[in-house]
Amino acid sequence: MTDTRDALIDAARDAASRAYAPYSGFHVGAALLLKNGDVVTGANVENASYGLTLCAETTAIAKIANEGWIGELAEIAIVGGRPEGDALIGSDAVNPCGRCRQILNEAAERSKTDILVHCASGDGSAVTTYRLSELLPAAFGPKDLGMIPD
Repeated sequence: MTDTRDALIDAARDAASRAYAPYSGFHVGAALLLKNGDVVTGANVENASYGLTLCAETTAIAKIANEGWIGELAEIAIVGGRPEGDALIGSDAVNPCGRCRQILNEAAERSKTDILVHCASGDGSAVTTYRLSELLPAAFGPKDLGMIPD
């Protein structure tokens, strides 16, 4: 698991380098591991109308949904920090916000997997791994609507 986790964190860190964050200056990258081993990334995209900002997790989930892979999510890594040259700085692991936890839950339920969520600091000094069910207990999702296909 550590090799997979570290590879996902590296991919998320790379994605964070492409974030569009002119207002907060805080770059976040996400890397999704699909059941077939493919990795799909996303980065945060800020907007002058703050409510329209997209989180890294949301952009990555939108990519897999757009490709028809919404039911293929296996794991995710999230990295965040302030850019300094080619590096991200920050020693606190970044956790998904509440909205992203709900977005991840939708894909996880479609994948029929209680996905691993690897939360890492920008500088790589802190990594915490959770099951999504730990981050969003008693989640509401497709299962509550009877919408999970066999």
